[in-house]
Amino acid sequence: MISSLAIIAFAALIHASFQLSVSVLTLLSGHAIGSKTAHTKLLRLTCSFLCGVAVMTALLLSFAAFTLQHLFGTMAPPMVWAVACGLLLGLGIAVWAFYYRRETGTSLWLPRGMARYLSDRTKATKASAEAFNLGLGSVLAEILFILAPVAVSALVLIQLPTTWQFAGIGLYLAISLLSLIIVWALIGSGHKLSQIQKWREDNKRFLQFAAGSGLIVLGFYVYVEHVAAVSALAHGGI
Repeated sequence: MISSLAIIAFAALIHASFQLSVSVLTLLSGHAIGSKTAHTKLLRLTCSFLCGVAVMTALLLSFAAFTLQHLFGTMAPPMVWAVACGLLLGLGIAVWAFYYRRETGTSLWLPRGMARYLSDRTKATKASAEAFNLGLGSVLAEILFILAPVAVSALVLIQLPTTWQFAGIGLYLAISLLSLIIVWALIGSGHKLSQIQKWREDNKRFLQFAAGSGLIVLGFYVYVEHVAAVSALAHGGI
């Protein structure tokens, strides 16, 4: 149980290191502040955005777990775990290579059409419902990067008793939203966006390296625990 929850927590921490939702939140806040939006309305917009991200993250993880449980029951075969490990390792290398674009600022590797759409939506967002939908969309836009940690967490969840499955979802949600909650709290408490953005620019390579390394470490750990160990036991090993 402890090992399972540790895998979920570590996968969620990797998820938290990805920066698209944070970028959209800072853009949304910048446009709202630039248009002289009242602070209370700014808080409503950013809170709605945060809720949208939370809902979509919970839905993705729950849907992945439901689908895997429907396909494999409560115990996925080692081959499925091996595929998930391959996704983690491949994604880790990809994050190392090109998560951020090779230019100044914090521009992410993202199809330009999607980037323009999100940017345009942040400018047009004036109501809480629109901010909520923007939060939903920001998670979907980054699904290529969060797919692997979500899939591994879902594989772990289906092995747990029902009560612990809900606890695992809650744990993943709380940790994966950590960076977004911190930025939201800083904006709400009156910190300048320029300071937040400068910190993100100064530390983007560290975040990129940490995310990629975390994916690779998680991939090796999961492989050893759920593929190699099961194979050794099946062949009369230790």
